[in-house]
Amino acid sequence: MFIFSKKNIVINCLLAQLIGIPMLSNAQETPAPALTTTSPDDAKIIAPETWNAKFQTTYIWQRKASFNAPYSGTNSLLPEEEKAYSLSATAYFGLRLAPGTEVYFNPEMVQAVPLSGLHGMGGMTNSEQQKTSGPNPTFYRARLFLRQTFDLGGEKDAVESGQNQLAGMVDKRRLVITLGNVSVTDIFDNNAYAHDARTQFVNWSFLTYGAYDYAGDTRGYTWGGAAEYYYDDWALRYARFMVPQVSNGQPLETRIAQYYSDQIEVERGYTLGDQTGKVRFLVFRNKENMGSFSDAIAAANGGVPSVANVRKDSFKVGYGLSLEHAVRPDVGLFARASRNDGKTETYSFTEIERSVTAGVAIKGTQWGRSNDTFGLAVAENGLSKAHRDYLALGGLGAFIGDGQLNYKPEKIFEAYYNFQLIKNTFLMVDYQRIANPGYNADRGPVNVGTVRLHAEF
Repeated sequence: MFIFSKKNIVINCLLAQLIGIPMLSNAQETPAPALTTTSPDDAKIIAPETWNAKFQTTYIWQRKASFNAPYSGTNSLLPEEEKAYSLSATAYFGLRLAPGTEVYFNPEMVQAVPLSGLHGMGGMTNSEQQKTSGPNPTFYRARLFLRQTFDLGGEKDAVESGQNQLAGMVDKRRLVITLGNVSVTDIFDNNAYAHDARTQFVNWSFLTYGAYDYAGDTRGYTWGGAAEYYYDDWALRYARFMVPQVSNGQPLETRIAQYYSDQIEVERGYTLGDQTGKVRFLVFRNKENMGSFSDAIAAANGGVPSVANVRKDSFKVGYGLSLEHAVRPDVGLFARASRNDGKTETYSFTEIERSVTAGVAIKGTQWGRSNDTFGLAVAENGLSKAHRDYLALGGLGAFIGDGQLNYKPEKIFEAYYNFQLIKNTFLMVDYQRIANPGYNADRGPVNVGTVRLHAEF
């Protein structure tokens, strides 16, 4: 008989790492690493890998200090001291069926208790938290997809063996088709310095564009297809994915011709001096059964509005700009700006409709710790006028709603140090300060401390 608990699972994962016993690990809403390549100038020829198996496990513990709040609502961040945690584990299995044809399967487990029931902020403090996580371990299939690569010429890139990635060589000019069960952020906005809560920043604001209401169930996964065209330093991506049947729900709408999420991204790699960078521009358009904030206010006729009462087929449109740049080999900068139309309720991601973020990641090379990373980042998140009016009248969103609102943009500062304990095992300490949580100047600021333990094998 196996008894699962937070302490048992974490202790077992640590022991397995220290004595070398392999363990199945899991993951959650955070995306799988994207294709990692090296240029032909500094890469040797890599033989095609027939199959691989990779594993990860991540434990995140958080403590929120008490803060000032003259009032609270149904979806408020609780003003008293709180503790929270998440435990995730993922197995990544890859198999090459034929040259250019690969299939991947990721079984997962998650166990978590969020701060305030995952309410009260636009930029939530832990990107590993799922919307349906609980104190008991949940096992499920996260990803099952086919990747087909058509080489079209040009120079060769070496592909390293990794999670959802088989080693080998690919043309710099190629077409890549992905079909199946994935996370949208596996493919889009793969920023090198702020994209993965298991190894980088943990706040939701730094996972991807804050205003990108990307399709996904409550665990952050969906079904669909994507096409990526690479031409030397350029890349063009398009995808259509299934959306939830209801706002922030688990079941997905299978009528993908009627309800869907479309996105297009253009990427340009560049070299400035001796260092490289990338610029990405993304546009998305979702068709879903959503409630409009203005319709909800009108229907309430002076009462408390509810988007649930006015849902109808609607479109949500938004865009984002992303930059990553290596100042030198051990220092990288990133910045993002994003916006959506702000007319309708949040459907899949979080309650952010305007967002600007920036930060820096510094490897520990200068102080003799080349595998350590120190990171600093800031974010300013905002809401549309219609959304503000809705909340001020007492309306509730998926994650926020204090009963009233003294609006100011939500401002977030995050700093972390990721320390290598032993090979492939890291301990991180992190501090976040959130001003105007839930866009309410009457509440906060909030201080959150985080400890993360992450291992890959």
